[in-house]
Amino acid sequence: MAETARNGWQRFWDRGGWWRPFLVALVYLVIYNGISLLTSAVFAGFIDPANLTGSASSVFFGIALPILLGGVVLYLFVLSLGWSREIFGRQPGRGSWWMWIALVLVVVPILLRLFATEWSGYSLDTVLAILFLGLCVGFAEELISRGVAVNLVRRGGLGERAVMLISSAVFGLLHVSNILSGQAPLAVAVTVVYAFGFGVMMYLVLRVTGSIIWPMLLHAATDPTTILATGGIDTHGATAGAEGLLSIAALFNYAYLVLAIIAIFLVKGKLAPAGTRTAS
Repeated sequence: MAETARNGWQRFWDRGGWWRPFLVALVYLVIYNGISLLTSAVFAGFIDPANLTGSASSVFFGIALPILLGGVVLYLFVLSLGWSREIFGRQPGRGSWWMWIALVLVVVPILLRLFATEWSGYSLDTVLAILFLGLCVGFAEELISRGVAVNLVRRGGLGERAVMLISSAVFGLLHVSNILSGQAPLAVAVTVVYAFGFGVMMYLVLRVTGSIIWPMLLHAATDPTTILATGGIDTHGATAGAEGLLSIAALFNYAYLVLAIIAIFLVKGKLAPAGTRTAS
């Protein structure tokens, strides 16, 4: 689309840069938490605050619905900018062979958690609701982090190392709002650090697969398998599965951080979202 055909709203975001992704994340958090408060009040009768994952209705109305609506708002934002093809189409550049390690590091713990889950502790409708929750999380959080944030940083002319670090920082900071749900500050800090490492893995998957769909799907599998295996959100509940397998799966969280540090030195070059391929 010619620059002269773009309106002021679109031109503002087209300029990209390092700080606009954080602005988007801040506005998204305000909107998401507002939606969450509204849905929690409207559908209070369907939600068990003491055990959000205890029933299908509690999972859907208490967790999934606000994320789903937040994802819809994000998608409308993308449509308003005309970026749908840039974000959901084939990504520029070709990832290096070592980036496949990130995909392996994400898939293995997903499989471990599937085997560790105490499936008899869940009803079928609850399992389906948790899997749907995963799809909502994967879509919304990857759209803002590996979609909007990546696009903004690239449009700002920054290199791929900055794209990786800023988009992963945005993803990590999205989890700061966990403190509003009563989570201890130290636990929130640990979650943010983990999210940053996981965000780098998702960036590497984006690069090596050339599509945001794969980070969305892997993210959509990570959260629900964690909830099902541990019996809760950021906690071990009554339906927690095999401790041995869960302990092994947890070790991969450290592997994410190690590979993230290595990636800082290996990721190079610059890519333009509009189709220019100037980096490897």
